[in-house]
Amino acid sequence: MDHDLEIFPLLSYVLHHSDPASHAPPSPTIQQSLANRYPLLTNPYVISSLIESIPSTITQTLYVFGSLGPRPDPLAVSSARSKIAEIRENDSLSPEDAAKEEQVYVTVVRLEEVHEGYEKQLRDLEEQLCRVYASAVESLSGGDEVNEEVLAVIKEVEDGGVVERIDLSDRELKLLPDALGKIVGLVSLNLSRNNLKFLPDTISGLEKLEELDLSSNRLVSLPDSIGMLLNLRILNVTGNKLTSLPESIAQCRSLVELDASFNNLTSLPANIGYGLLNLERLSIQLNKIRFFPNSMCEMRSLRYIDAHMNEIHGLPIAIGRLTSLEVMNLSSNFSDLTELPDTISDLANLRELDLSNNQIRVLPNSFFRLEKLEKLNLDQNPLEFPPQEMVNQSAEAVREFMRKRWEEMVEEEQLRSVIEAEKQRGATGWLSWGSSIVTSLFSGGTHGGAAKKPKDSFLDEQL
Repeated sequence: MDHDLEIFPLLSYVLHHSDPASHAPPSPTIQQSLANRYPLLTNPYVISSLIESIPSTITQTLYVFGSLGPRPDPLAVSSARSKIAEIRENDSLSPEDAAKEEQVYVTVVRLEEVHEGYEKQLRDLEEQLCRVYASAVESLSGGDEVNEEVLAVIKEVEDGGVVERIDLSDRELKLLPDALGKIVGLVSLNLSRNNLKFLPDTISGLEKLEELDLSSNRLVSLPDSIGMLLNLRILNVTGNKLTSLPESIAQCRSLVELDASFNNLTSLPANIGYGLLNLERLSIQLNKIRFFPNSMCEMRSLRYIDAHMNEIHGLPIAIGRLTSLEVMNLSSNFSDLTELPDTISDLANLRELDLSNNQIRVLPNSFFRLEKLEKLNLDQNPLEFPPQEMVNQSAEAVREFMRKRWEEMVEEEQLRSVIEAEKQRGATGWLSWGSSIVTSLFSGGTHGGAAKKPKDSFLDEQL
């Protein structure tokens, strides 16, 4: 597929940069040709604009295009069309015979038409990318005017001034100059509600930065260099077009709050939990996340997680390690979330749990161990156990119900174990089994420390 795509060099280049794992880079010759024709192609703003313009249907188009196989030889197609015309002009053939003879030739022609149709789609997209490139380059030419306030701040720093806080929200900014990274004393930077599509890699120069607000922009990615912001405590990227977070974000070990809600995330970085050991609040609602990485269970400082409105299929088995967790919202994962692991009962400090609008039918048997749970929302679930009338009462009522159920299960299991053990002791096992049951019934010694009852001497004699 990638070889075929080289007839669309710009598309091939953009696809590789949008998803390197799925698309190989163009050949060195093609890349050199692109560099000559599009000298600003490596500019982050330009490549970001190109990636954003790729339609969501491209994956399906490329799959079909790659599944078609080689395009028929032009001479074979021309010959097939001639044969079809001859057969249709032959009056001696019945319609059925003519259709049979045509079949092999029609297949060749149709394959050619399908190839042509999909190639036209890709050709149109290649032309569209050319127009997007021209538009992005034109925007760059007016960049200094848009960023006058940023340049003024940079000049102040160059003149010896000390700047710790910058608020450039609501300025319709489209890009930031690389010199932004020179403001080494910056502690707080607010770039929310602009039109930013990318951040320059030089943001890594803000070594003292503690708060970064990038919410409500048009970001499609974050630079890997963000991992060098070792003092960053609060990062807000809500309301963008992010499909992933860079793995390097795990290096931001000072992070206490991370808000990546209302994006297009399908997953979290695999190593995120190994680095963000100080994270207390994680907001990832309104995304398309299907699973949590196992490393997330290492976030021992995590107190709050909101993951509602995703596509979550389940929780990691080790979720119980998050012993500091107080609030967890897993609502509105709809048909995807159907059960909870037993280990959820290890969340000893959990106070609020929202599981509404899911497909949960049964709560884990050990649910009663969530002793600090005060608020529990199980609305809009097809619950079978515990019964709905119990759920409608309170979290305490649910815990008490599950506690009694647990005790009943334990007693039943103990009785089964006794019976099974006696069966395995052979034919005389019935006598000792009967003796132990009768003794238990009349002594009260096996249930909660109840007072012993007098023994029945007649029964003792008979036994």
